[in-house]
Amino acid sequence: MLALRVLALLVALGAGAAAQASTPSREYQVKAAFLFNFAQFVDWPASAFAEDNAPLTICVLGDDPFGSYLDELVRGEQVNNRRLTVQRFRAAEDVKGCQVLFVSRSESKHLDKALASGKGMDALTVSDVDGFAERGGIIQLATESGKIRLKINLTSAKASNLVISSKLLRSAEIVAGRDD
Repeated sequence: MLALRVLALLVALGAGAAAQASTPSREYQVKAAFLFNFAQFVDWPASAFAEDNAPLTICVLGDDPFGSYLDELVRGEQVNNRRLTVQRFRAAEDVKGCQVLFVSRSESKHLDKALASGKGMDALTVSDVDGFAERGGIIQLATESGKIRLKINLTSAKASNLVISSKLLRSAEIVAGRDD
């Protein structure tokens, strides 16, 4: 229940102040917290992990808007007896071992390639790129009227063998993808 309250608080906070040199903007601090909390509201198939004790890995593809903030946020945390780790990748073809894949805005021109890399791993694909969920991503973090709203493509989630908790779905807009 604590995770649900944190998620509700994050939805209420919305986007924020300008970035400082060493700290991501308030907007990306909130989005980092979303990534952490998504891990608590999604069930992955066993095949999404290399072994039974493998960590749950949050990956960032492209330019990293979170800096060390995301690492600090997940340090020492566990979800379903799996420790959380963070990895970063510059190119979609290098992505591997991710359960949550955040696709940075820098990858907008290569979105189809980025989405394909996530599907091969049964990864929860997340981005703040406009139209992400409609183009086949699973969760889009859309900023509307200064607040972060969730857009979820359930068809893409099902295609990636993921089950999203109804607790998360309640606060989201369900969207259809281009193939739905």
